[in-house]
Parts: sequence; C-alpha cells; structure tokens
Amino acid sequence: MLLRSSWWTSLPPAAGSAVMATGIVSVGLHLIGHETLSRAALALAVAAWLALAADFAVRLLSERSRWETEADTPPALTAVAATCVLGTRLALLDLLFLAGCLLAGAAVLWLVLLPAVVRHWGHRMPGAVFLVCVATQAVAVLSGTLAAALPARPLNVVALVFFCLGLLLYAAALARFDFTNVRTGAGDQWVAGGALAISALAGSKLVAAPLYDGAWHDALRTVTLLVLALDLAWYVVLVLAEARWPRPRYDVRRWATVFPMGMTSVAVLSVSKATGISWLAGPGRVLLWIAVAVWLCVCAGTVRSALREGRESRTGR
Repeated sequence: MLLRSSWWTSLPPAAGSAVMATGIVSVGLHLIGHETLSRAALALAVAAWLALAADFAVRLLSERSRWETEADTPPALTAVAATCVLGTRLALLDLLFLAGCLLAGAAVLWLVLLPAVVRHWGHRMPGAVFLVCVATQAVAVLSGTLAAALPARPLNVVALVFFCLGLLLYAAALARFDFTNVRTGAGDQWVAGGALAISALAGSKLVAAPLYDGAWHDALRTVTLLVLALDLAWYVVLVLAEARWPRPRYDVRRWATVFPMGMTSVAVLSVSKATGISWLAGPGRVLLWIAVAVWLCVCAGTVRSALREGRESRTGR
C-alpha cells in the first residue's frame, strides 16, 4: 500500500507512454513472426493499460480537480493513443469486438481531451505537444486496421479523415515545439518523430485499402512515403542528439522514446508491405530490435525506480 501511495499514484499522465511503447513493440514482433514474444509483450501492455485505466477512473471520481488539471495537458492524450495501440494489436488477433469497443472508447476520449489540450496550448512546448497528432493518427490506424479486417467501408473514410486531421495537427504542433528540447529533453522530444511514424503507419493502412485506387492511391502512397522519410530524418537527428548530449538518468518520459522507436520500425515494415518496396523490410527489422533493446533498458529503469520509491516509503525518507 505504501508503494502504491508513493509511486503509482504519483505517476504523471505521460506514464501511458509505457502502454503505447509495449503495445507497438508487440505489434512489431507480430509483423516479423515472433508471436510468442509478441503475446508476452501484449500481456504486459494489457496489464499496464488496466492498471492505468483504474487509476484514471479513481482520479476522475475522487480527485476531480487533479484530473481536470492533468486533462488539459498533452500527456493526457496518451490515454487515447494507448487505447488505440492496444486495440490495433487485438484486431490483429481477430478480437474484433474488443478492438471495436476500444476504438469507441478512444474516440470519446479524443473528443473530450483534444479540445481541452488545444485550448491550453502555449509556445515553446516540449515534445509532448505532438501527442495531438499521435492520438489522432492512433484513431486512424485502429480504424484502418478494423476496416481491413471486417471489412467496413465507413471505417476507411474515418481513417482518411483522421489521417488528414493528424497531419494538420502535426504542423500546428511543430510551430509550438521548442527545438532546444532536441538537446535537453528527458525523452519526449522523440515524439516529434514518433508522430510522423504513426502518421506513416496510418497512411500505409489507407494505401492498402481497396477503397482508394487510381489518383487517390497514388496521392496517398506519395504522402505516406514522404511522411516516412521525414520520420527517418527525425530519427537520425534524435539519435545524433542523444550521442552528443547523453541523458542516461531514468525518467518516466523515456517511455516516450521507446514508442517512437518502435513505431518507426512498425511504420517501415507496414509501408514496405503496402507499397511493395520490399527492401524496406530489412531496415524495419533492424529498427525493431533496437526498439526492443531500448524497451528492456527503460523497463529496467522503471523497476528500479519503483523499488527505490518503495524502500524510501518504508524507511520514511
């Protein structure tokens, strides 16, 4: 009980990035055929999502002022993105009803949280500002995934609308991003690239959809490849920044580093399949294993942080 009161309830909304990161790693492992590892990651993502959802409900019911304060910040949108990433993985297991329920829940959260976040936007914001794009594109990805599985034409239209809106929100977020965070950020600076990665993934769903052919297909293919190229450019810049200005200390925002790395690998693999550019699959696999390695490091940091907080609570420090 001491551990929960001193560590779990003190977690910021950004902790939802852990579910996003673990869920997308599960998706990536599924795409390259490592189903056992993928399902193990999925189990962890489900457990974390349930725990965070319970804490979200507790704050809403018993700590309303704190909930309202946190709901106005970009990290609150990790609730939308995490729900959609989890739904996408469940859809790949043909658990379509559950995935559909998660899509409905995420859409409601998006409608509630996004306007509140945008109203409280400022200038020179950290990388979390790009979560307005990530949450929107996450809805597009899950809609596109379900549209292909059912199939359902209206969901393809929903995916297209959210895809376009997500790109517009990315541009708006970029105008408010404090670029010094590339050098000083605690981990969430990676969302600047991760937002483009999930946009490329959403685009790959649309490129693969039979609803869009001819000029529509060509336009979507071109935009998706351009977005992926920009994401990979961000990836290189952010890796070089990490090498030039190392930040080895653990921070919960490091989960917002794992998610973009995993999402980039999944985007590369998905775009490769959707566009028929087969040589992209190799780099996609390499990027995925890099993301898995970083996931393990951040997970170890999370465990150490929880144990340290527990010891300090027991000793009264």
